[in-house]
Amino acid sequence: MTNVRYLSLEWIDALSAEVAASEAMRSAAIDHTIGVTQVVNGGPEGTVVYHLQVADGAASFGPGAADPEDVRFEQDWDTAVAVATDALNAQQAFITGRIRLFGDQQTLQSSTPVFAALDAVFSTVRSRTDYR
Repeated sequence: MTNVRYLSLEWIDALSAEVAASEAMRSAAIDHTIGVTQVVNGGPEGTVVYHLQVADGAASFGPGAADPEDVRFEQDWDTAVAVATDALNAQQAFITGRIRLFGDQQTLQSSTPVFAALDAVFSTVRSRTDYR
């Protein structure tokens, strides 16, 4: 497989395919409903917006904002790369304000299994992602 540049449309497409194929994501979507928008500013392609939508036993990942949107994360390119490559702990990035959270924190907290399943999906694409 060829490498994809982090946050490019090819990267979003690769993750979209992995989310669609993930039994763990479908399983998490049976018991959880959440729309998550991620905004990354200042990258090589400017501002990138993508989403995760989970509901009714289905999960999708793609470009643009979630609809409906329960939570939104905003961060700059350097923070996104550092978290994606494990150079920065996501919790530390929240605490220090490098990742800003907007929306329903209760829905976010109750959706922990969704993010555990998503982390496994990200790991399948991480090895072929170029973070420059």
